[in-house]
Amino acid sequence: MNTVLDHLRLMARNNAYANERLYDACCRLSQAEFEAERTGFFPSIRETLNHNWEVDRYYLDALKEEGQGLSVFDTPHLASAAELKLAQESADGALIVFCDRMVERDLDRNVAQDRGKSGVFHETIANTLLHLFQHQVHHRGQVHAMLAGTSVAPPQLDEFFLEFDRHPSAQRFWETG
Repeated sequence: MNTVLDHLRLMARNNAYANERLYDACCRLSQAEFEAERTGFFPSIRETLNHNWEVDRYYLDALKEEGQGLSVFDTPHLASAAELKLAQESADGALIVFCDRMVERDLDRNVAQDRGKSGVFHETIANTLLHLFQHQVHHRGQVHAMLAGTSVAPPQLDEFFLEFDRHPSAQRFWETG
């Protein structure tokens, strides 16, 4: 890994890998377990995963300068883990494509982010991506902890970067990089 671009591209792939592993576990839950009230920032696995998907769409919209802004939050929440898995895979794929198409000068380019009553703020693409990846890690960790109280064991999510420790399903994300 030689550049910031390389790092961000790998983070997009790690994000997709970790989401895939987490959703594979969540798809094994019963609907009742998926919706059950739990301790966390959001009251259930379903609500936490919907939040991650919403926020991904919000920042992707800003990064791609598509102009939807806060209206992405008007989309109804998805009901099942299977529906959310497909939707998240689409967002993850779009994020990988976005990162792969970036050139170095894009990193410092500012993009508008509508924050409602607080106004429109401008942030660099690099900082927006760093925030987006951190946001995903934060809430995936909460879902991971919530899974510990279900019939499905939480999956290992950190076996991506180290070659000796890389999970077999992570390998295909490296091969597409």
